[in-house]
Amino acid sequence: MSSASGTISGNDSRKRLRDLLPNLHLGSWKPGPLNSLTDVPGVLVHTQEIFADDGAVNTGVTSILPRRDWFYKACYAGIFSFNGSGEMTGSHWINETGLLHSPVVVTNSFAVGAAYQGIYEYTIKSQGVAKGQVDWFLLPVVAETFDGYLNDLTQFAVKPEHIIKGLESVSSDRVREGNVGGGTGMICHYFKGGTGSSSRVVEGFDTKGEPKTYTVGVLVQANYGRPQHFRIAGVPVGRILAQEADEAAESNPAIKIAREALEKEKNRKDGSIIVIIATDAPLHPTQLQRLAKRATVGVSRVGGYGHNPSGDIFLAFSTGNEIPVQSISMERRAVDPFKPTPITADLIDDSSINGLFEATADATEESIYNALCMAESMTGNQGHKIDALPLERVKEIMEKYI
Repeated sequence: MSSASGTISGNDSRKRLRDLLPNLHLGSWKPGPLNSLTDVPGVLVHTQEIFADDGAVNTGVTSILPRRDWFYKACYAGIFSFNGSGEMTGSHWINETGLLHSPVVVTNSFAVGAAYQGIYEYTIKSQGVAKGQVDWFLLPVVAETFDGYLNDLTQFAVKPEHIIKGLESVSSDRVREGNVGGGTGMICHYFKGGTGSSSRVVEGFDTKGEPKTYTVGVLVQANYGRPQHFRIAGVPVGRILAQEADEAAESNPAIKIAREALEKEKNRKDGSIIVIIATDAPLHPTQLQRLAKRATVGVSRVGGYGHNPSGDIFLAFSTGNEIPVQSISMERRAVDPFKPTPITADLIDDSSINGLFEATADATEESIYNALCMAESMTGNQGHKIDALPLERVKEIMEKYI
């Protein structure tokens, strides 16, 4: 078993959608400098891949820290489940308190346990324990999608040490995309899917009425969808490509058999999409839940319907306020739990939130495009092969519309 991680590789054959189609309109808000989740100040990400020499294992881990000091300074957060055939641990506590004070790990369906343990092991290592006892409270946040067509899940390739490595290696670099991190073995609209990211910058004001910009960053693990539903900026690219693939299958039995096998698998387990949304706009938990709902707009634009076996779960958090946590333990008592004590927080006026809604939808949409455009063809478990989105053909189709 081998693993890989690092910075963006220089594969000239794959490119992000904006590089492929520079004249394409992708919303009114401009992207951040990296056009990535890490455009949100303080948010840190790492991706690593895990492979087996025989090709059976193709999986990985995406590790996210909401801020460097996540342990003592929680973020307000909100969750929305578009369709709940999936898992995001820690969601009950987020719904209960509106607080995120855990790393976020996104991986495959059978790695949730290892990732959960890995977050605990990392926290013990980084925060320590008091007199041989855990003296703090943490519910790890782990999300998953199913990569069982290209990855042999029975090998349980993801281990707690992968999580520790990922969380110790996070950075503010642009998120790597395609067959990377938790998205390594994922499939999107029957093409090779995976990890994608994007961001938007929204002009607004600070609490003193002075001009200020806020950033919305999105990361997706895209593993959902039917080919005929895939659209780019409203253009039925997937339907055109599906018709061409049907014609090719009629004259090539091998292609026909492969397509039928994939169709059977996707009918059984459609996939899923996890969307992680970060912003430095100071939003409260209800506003962040509303922000998470807007990811649905981006998913639907690309062609997602939230089918019954799909786990489409979206998490939004804000770094705009620092909420103290770990205030009470066996050794520490910063507040009296029976004496209500106020804290102060900046909050965005609901009447001025529309730009952030639009930014979330647009960045989610583009993140999925980037996952598809950057992903490469993969032959995986049992010789199953998934082709990458044919970028030159996509460009030919799209140039008729833009």
